Amino acid sequence: MTQPRAERPHTGRRRNEAAHRAILDAALRLLTESDGTPVTIDAIARAAGVGKQTVYRWWPSKGAVLLDALIDRAGQDVPAPDTGSLRDDLHAFITATFDSAQRTPSAPALRTLVREAARDVHLAELMRTFTATRRATLRDLLARGRDGGELPDDADLDLMVDQIYGVFWYRFLLGHAPLDHAAADRLTDSVLGDRRHADMPQPSHARGDE
Repeated sequence: MTQPRAERPHTGRRRNEAAHRAILDAALRLLTESDGTPVTIDAIARAAGVGKQTVYRWWPSKGAVLLDALIDRAGQDVPAPDTGSLRDDLHAFITATFDSAQRTPSAPALRTLVREAARDVHLAELMRTFTATRRATLRDLLARGRDGGELPDDADLDLMVDQIYGVFWYRFLLGHAPLDHAAADRLTDSVLGDRRHADMPQPSHARGDE
């Protein structure tokens, strides 16, 4: 009796997935290391070990590659939890956001993007699009909590998002206070109207004491 022939593995798919991942990783690394030098498709292709046409197969421009690389990294570092508890989900999201800001490649990539966006209109648009995707993810988390009855029906979700990311970007860019777990605890409770941690004594440098 003839034995059925075993199916051959789809090596082409694995190669495509590996190339796709290599391109995203290379784009983020180049953004981190660019120090003002423009990141090009040629540079991304060389760093990823692929041909330029391989990059263009998936992305129409360097901005599209960089945007996907940033969104991909953010999704890895700051997933959107769904535990059934708004407070637990929000706390996990804020904590992961703060933690990501302390690590490579996320932290230097964001700092480079903010700095270069001031003089490059394409990177400025990239910055706006990236932050909009992160705001949408957080807003969806809050909307899920509102729909589950954990927030009032008239809760201003956009203002809550502003509060959270306002604290993040202010501290991330100015460095006047830490983005640590204690801050994540207080911010979570403050946004949700829980005063358990929001009224904790602050370090003297955070209060502005002499």
